[in-house]
Amino acid sequence: MMRVSTKGEYGVRVMVDLARHHGEGPRSLTDISLAEQLPLPYLEQLVKLLRDKGLILSTRGAHGGYQLSRHPKDIRMSEVIRVLEGPIAPMICAPEGEMDVVCDRLECCSTQYLWAKIRDAILHTLEQMTLAELASVTTPERIPAHAQVVPAPGATAHKLIPLAQVLLRSSPLSADESE
Repeated sequence: MMRVSTKGEYGVRVMVDLARHHGEGPRSLTDISLAEQLPLPYLEQLVKLLRDKGLILSTRGAHGGYQLSRHPKDIRMSEVIRVLEGPIAPMICAPEGEMDVVCDRLECCSTQYLWAKIRDAILHTLEQMTLAELASVTTPERIPAHAQVVPAPGATAHKLIPLAQVLLRSSPLSADESE
């Protein structure tokens, strides 16, 4: 099964969070970590890569953080995935560019056509989709309350509990419960 790595998944989630907050100024890693339920130490590594590749900008200081280097509509998901995962290649015989590894079955391969079609479909989807589009169809409001998490009372960003638990704890008692 072809899979995107944790680095790819988390990196896309960081980019989507920054797209949702585009134009609001720098966003702290703690805020991103809480919003996306991602481990802060891992995010520190990801934002360095995204910054070094020119997808995000960093600002130091008390009101510092990270923001996109361009408008979300100008960032294609193919660019984001390539930065995080490298070239799109479902098999060694179907890379985006030049083949680094030569398969000894290349001349008589019965499946290379399939892998090339899969690569092309993935590339087409990623080239067509912008970060703005992805952010608009995955708004936090569409995430069910039971899946959202917040810091536990008195805890740091590293201890998260489901938002539904907080809402249940803080809701006023009904007439039946108060008796």
